[in-house]
Amino acid sequence: MRLERVDIAAIFFDDWSAIGRTIIAALVAYAGLVLVLRISGKRTLSKLNAFDLVVTVALGSTLATVLLSADVALAEGLVAFAMLVALQWIVTRLSVAWAPIRKITRSNARMLLENGNYIEQALRDERVTHAEVEQAARKQGFGDLSDLAAVVLETDGSFSVIANDKAGSRSAMQSLAKYNPAGGEER
Repeated sequence: MRLERVDIAAIFFDDWSAIGRTIIAALVAYAGLVLVLRISGKRTLSKLNAFDLVVTVALGSTLATVLLSADVALAEGLVAFAMLVALQWIVTRLSVAWAPIRKITRSNARMLLENGNYIEQALRDERVTHAEVEQAARKQGFGDLSDLAAVVLETDGSFSVIANDKAGSRSAMQSLAKYNPAGGEER
């Protein structure tokens, strides 16, 4: 087996035209991305659910590709930005108006702990451990789970920790999917 000689200088610097292309692509792609995001509105980068996160990551990946790959023309990158944002806009509009699309693209928040007690089926279904729930409680300054009205796994994957003294009428928790041992899932 023959080893190729590595050109160390080429690792750090190839040529000025590649640097110039990257500078111009960065300026134009950044401006184009900002324009597309301003037109599309706040929801585009909201990360309300996993679908929104995927679009955000795809936009970042597209930007990186446009900046670093000479094989992707700047116009192609700008069209990709516009298409990702337009498709997300269409899907979110449809999901508001049509339940089948909403069911495909959005998850429901899920109660994992209620009145200091774990909801074991919900933990299994969501693949969350007791240790992860306890970590969420500790991060919010709680040392005793009995002080908690609820721990909720939100649609974006974050945990909401609600103290007993802050639970009030629990109206913010009425729509949560939780496990009812007597009758399966309830909403």
